Amino acid sequence: MKLLEGKTAIITGASRGIGKGIAEVFADHGANVAFTYSSSVEAANELEKELNSKGIKAKGYQSNAANFDESQKLAEDVLAEFGAIDILVNNAGITKDNLLMRMGEDDFDKVIEVNLKSVFNMTKAVQRTMLKQRKGSIINMSSVVGVKGNAGQTNYAASKAGIIGFSKSVALELGSRNIRSNVIAPGFIETEMTAKLDEATVKGWRAGIPLKRGGTPEDIANACVFLASDLSAYITGQTLNVDGGMLT
Repeated sequence: MKLLEGKTAIITGASRGIGKGIAEVFADHGANVAFTYSSSVEAANELEKELNSKGIKAKGYQSNAANFDESQKLAEDVLAEFGAIDILVNNAGITKDNLLMRMGEDDFDKVIEVNLKSVFNMTKAVQRTMLKQRKGSIINMSSVVGVKGNAGQTNYAASKAGIIGFSKSVALELGSRNIRSNVIAPGFIETEMTAKLDEATVKGWRAGIPLKRGGTPEDIANACVFLASDLSAYITGQTLNVDGGMLT
């Protein structure tokens, strides 16, 4: 059963990792996919080709979600190309970890800009279209760190906690127009980035998770499908922890 048949989704930061997983699973469920990437042109071209082979329409856009004007242009270009914007997944994000006493102002500002301001930029960019359609699902990627905090990640935690507050406010503002706004807070998700970590460290993290494993991009993507589809038509303003029980 294809849960997103005929819908059009924008996914930011989708050339690899969680974003790529979301794009692939959305396509499997029949969604047309517009995705953004920053510099990985070859990876983006490969993903675009892969998604189109699934029988849907897909296109990659080199666009910086942290830039207000680029976000506006992206939304305009996607609307012109696809004719609708039904789903927005704000996935783009970075880390610049350090203890507060060693963290530079630039490292704090950059993480807030890329992780949090990008959510403002893209949500504002698609809002008009969704208001006209009188429907839409906005899914913002936070983190368990945004829920509970983490030493050495004050900038990241602030950005991800801000996403939760932003999303709840959007849910209140746009709910009367049948536009939903929800948050996914991933736990330890195993991607190309985590594959570079020390194996002992990874084993330690897995041991502390009730389900005794790290998550996969597909685990996050499946939660996104639920929140993007009509199965969650009466859910808005919520944060779904996809973390194997880490915050239990």
